[in-house]
Amino acid sequence: MNRFSFLFSSLAVLFSINSALAQVTSNDFLALGNPLLSGYFADPTVKKFGDTYYIYATTDGIKLASGEPQVWISKDFVNWYNYKLKLNIPAGLNNCWAPDIIHGSDGKFYYYMGNCEMGCNIYGYVSDSPMGPFEPINDGKAVIPAGTSRKDFPALDAQFLVDDDGSVYSYFGTWCTSFGGMGFVKLDPKDMVSIQKTGFIPIAQIPKAFEAAYPIKRNGKYFLMYSSGDCRLSSYAVHYSVSDHPEGPFTPGKNSPILVTNNDGTIDGPGHHSILKEGDDYYIVYHRHDNPHSMNGEYRQVCVDKLDFSDSVTIEKVIPTHEGVTFPAKNQITSPNLAYKVKASASSYYHLISDPTPYSKTGYNYCYLPENAVDDNNGTLWKAKSSDLPQSLTVDLGKMQQVKRVMTQFEYPTYYYQYKLEVSTDSIHWTLFSDKTNNRRCGSPMIDDHDASARYVRLTVNGTEKAGMIPAVWNLKVYDSLFEVPAYQNAESKTEPGARSTKSLLVDFNVDALKAGSVITKLPNKGKLGGYFEANGKLVVKQVEGVKAVAFDGSSYLRLSKEAPASLDWNSAFTASVWVYNPTIESGECLLAWNSRENMLQASYAALMYGTGHYGAVAHGDGAVDLPYKEVPAKGQWHHIVVTFDGALENVYVDGKLNTQSPLSLFVEKGDILIGASGEPSENFSGYVAGAQLYDKAMTQHQVGLLMKSSQPRKLTKSN
Repeated sequence: MNRFSFLFSSLAVLFSINSALAQVTSNDFLALGNPLLSGYFADPTVKKFGDTYYIYATTDGIKLASGEPQVWISKDFVNWYNYKLKLNIPAGLNNCWAPDIIHGSDGKFYYYMGNCEMGCNIYGYVSDSPMGPFEPINDGKAVIPAGTSRKDFPALDAQFLVDDDGSVYSYFGTWCTSFGGMGFVKLDPKDMVSIQKTGFIPIAQIPKAFEAAYPIKRNGKYFLMYSSGDCRLSSYAVHYSVSDHPEGPFTPGKNSPILVTNNDGTIDGPGHHSILKEGDDYYIVYHRHDNPHSMNGEYRQVCVDKLDFSDSVTIEKVIPTHEGVTFPAKNQITSPNLAYKVKASASSYYHLISDPTPYSKTGYNYCYLPENAVDDNNGTLWKAKSSDLPQSLTVDLGKMQQVKRVMTQFEYPTYYYQYKLEVSTDSIHWTLFSDKTNNRRCGSPMIDDHDASARYVRLTVNGTEKAGMIPAVWNLKVYDSLFEVPAYQNAESKTEPGARSTKSLLVDFNVDALKAGSVITKLPNKGKLGGYFEANGKLVVKQVEGVKAVAFDGSSYLRLSKEAPASLDWNSAFTASVWVYNPTIESGECLLAWNSRENMLQASYAALMYGTGHYGAVAHGDGAVDLPYKEVPAKGQWHHIVVTFDGALENVYVDGKLNTQSPLSLFVEKGDILIGASGEPSENFSGYVAGAQLYDKAMTQHQVGLLMKSSQPRKLTKSN
């Protein structure tokens, strides 16, 4: 594991993981206004510059919240448009966490974000516009480095307060309970970089503070709000303390925590918020987990609810809702959505059935139905059954209508989808409305204009930016008129569309044709990928309980001369199968790996393992998503071990029977194909392998059973 993953795994030991989520057994999430944004975004900072609202947020749902920096803009706080920010993150870094932005006294906009890959630091950028492009300040070095305010203290989650006298304060910190409090700095407002003063707020003044500071000043009082608990779990909650001075001392507020998980678990883990003041009203903009709660708790969505004060120092408890708020700004779209709650059908839809996880204690039984795309609900998805393309979604408007605009909100706004829109009067004969089959521009919503008379509208997805992305849509909206939309447009991506599965046996390794006692130096791959298995170290064919197998000694391994193909990139479906005999069982030894360990963040790695640890069955780069065996296969026996992944669910079978499973999305990059090694020497295998196969497709349990029979190694006879 890399240093960052090790840090998270180690800290996981320090903090208990308690979750009490309701079982997800239906599609009855009735959100109207919440979630506010269509997609996975966390740590929102809400601002109003001029007549436009902006929400800057962590791009979630991608390998440890490592999506690209972006912003949502709106004129009415109802209709939001997503755009990427032009922001050069320092070389070697992936995360752009918990951003904040302030309008400086010089008229420029200063954007700050955190990153924990080279120490937890806060970096700054400047632009003439809240939309960017942003240039680094402080020569690209951290503005608030780790260790500011207290030795080794992580600088993260910085939020800024501009006081009435022009003073600029930033409050920051994470793992605050372990470090005994939260840090702050006073910045020079002339350059927004120079630290004039540092300070530390003791944990006694901000009880249970973990991260996500947010300061506001109201009627001469300073409120320091923050989140407690674990952001991945239902324990996450919002608290506050109050002071007469920006540097404290602070007194814990009444009613804390003021925002918590609701009783039925459908509003889960609310926190890491910001505040918008509109007139005399206050609104709290926060994130919560998606429904159903995705694996690892980092598929968060942004919501808004009312925040009320009962007196000068007291915040009332927030009632989190699915409905959101009635905002004073006028809805900029006055035309009705013709597709709202009409009949919808699709080429397929995904039915998620899974055992319990730490994030959903009683398991999953949820359908990503076509009608989810026409309920005007940013919390419900239509998702196809697989990443096999094309996939289509059809809506029936009920009668002939004039169709002039279609707005599509795909699952991932920061990646492009390739698609076409067609219309029909009878659902049999179709006319092209918009051709985006070669599209390389991301955004949400995607806006397509034309003029047609039709009853049916069909969306067909034929390509995705990332391999293995399952076509999925939050909302598809249809209008009979045009209206003003922002002029901003994302640049076209230079990235080729993700490769499609060949549904092939790519790697096929066995030693049936070799004699016991022979030494392997080079052996042809019988799978479609071709190439040769090349030995690193001494590998000898031995007989183990009548079966010929390669003996791995913990330092030797096999490497295929050809790298894994692009059809195994990102979230692509796969099946990895190994016949194995393990004399002793360690914490985690690698049987088969096919993707890179570089920049290994959460869910950005996959390898079939055999061990007792938290990554004993499948390693994914972080204890939060690694998959252990429910029952570790017994030592000193031959076993057929298979992991198969369909793009949404990972299943591990031992001797044809389901052993463990978990809902998951992956973000891997193709790499070397290794048998008996992962690239990390401590995970090298010591034992015997008789055969291994790797496919770029998922398998059902029945197909796994057939594979077990067809790949079973031959026992030796005297004539051999």
